Formats: sequence, structure tokens, C-alpha cells
Amino acid sequence: MKSILVANPKGGSGKTTLATNLAAYLASLGRQVVLADLDRQQSSAGWLARRPPQLPTIHGHQGRKLAIKPDWLVIDSPAGLHGDKLAAAIKMAERVVVPVQPSAFDMQATGEFLSVLRELKAIRKEKSQVAMIGMRVDPRTRSAAELADFLLAAEFPVLTYLRDAQVYVQCAHEGVSLFDLPPSRTARDIEQWRPLLDWIGHGD
Repeated sequence: MKSILVANPKGGSGKTTLATNLAAYLASLGRQVVLADLDRQQSSAGWLARRPPQLPTIHGHQGRKLAIKPDWLVIDSPAGLHGDKLAAAIKMAERVVVPVQPSAFDMQATGEFLSVLRELKAIRKEKSQVAMIGMRVDPRTRSAAELADFLLAAEFPVLTYLRDAQVYVQCAHEGVSLFDLPPSRTARDIEQWRPLLDWIGHGD
């Protein structure tokens, strides 16, 4: 089993958007996928409940023992994840994706989080790989430039920047992902996802 943890202590950073779309992408490749929702708000679980049954299956998990042994486990972590719970979550994840939005509050919270990550044994020994994603980014803005400077100084690879697009809102509402929709609607956004998909290995 391979695993991906989507983590950032700041609420509203885009964790659920990444987790649900990653799970759906892997499921679209025919992989056995479990989406674990560790957040009290249960946003990923709600998305799964809305997911149309004809789409590739994603199994939910909310803290109990896994009912199946999946090919991939995608973990949507809660805001405020820290201490022993953070260390345990990192230990079980081969890949850690950290989403960051272009705001001073998000960058401050993420900077403190990255300092903690660097001290964790699994990160220091490179058992868990960390990468950064810019979320809801308009490249024409000053805040986007500030985010780019912040991420480049973070000492972890910056994979891509995802735009603030209405399609993500629609996907969340309908229980679908970019990878479930016609390419004519999602081509621009999937192109932005390509570096992240390459990093996780296309589900192999």
C-alpha cells in the first residue's frame, strides 16, 4: 500500500480539494483507493457520500481499521494537526503534500508548520517526501508573487500552482473530480496538476 498525506495546520488551505481529486485520479486508473477523512468537519466524507455510483469507486475511512487493503491510501488531515498525531500521520505516509494559499495568514501558519516538519524523523531520514502546492493562485497578482517567494524559500520542492477556478466548487458540490469530467472542461486545470501526478508516480 502506498499513501499520501495532505496536510497544513491552516483551515481552508485546500486540503480537501487536493485529497478528493487525488483519490479520484488514482481510482480512475483502476487502483483500489481509500480516502481517509481525519477532519471533524468530514468534508471528504461528505464529498464521497455525494459521489455518483457509476464513477470509479473510492472507499471511505474515518478512523477505524481499514476494511480492505488498498493500493493507495489518501489522507485528508484536520486543521491544527500537530505533536504526536502529526508525527504518526507523517510516519505512515510516503508522500506529504502541503497546500498553501497566497495570503499572509496562510504563509505564516505554513512557515511554522514546515519548521516542525523538518525536525520530524521520517522527514529527516527521507522516509517521507514533502512537496508544496500553491492553491487558488492568480499569477497576475502581487500576492501570487509573494507566495512564489515564500515557497521557493521553503526548502521543499514546489510542484505546481493551481488556479482559483469555479470547476473546483462544482466538483465539490457534485461529489466528482476534475478526472471524472469531460476533458473539454478540465484541460487547463489538469495541465496544472500534471507535475503533482508525475510526483506521485501515476498510481504505479
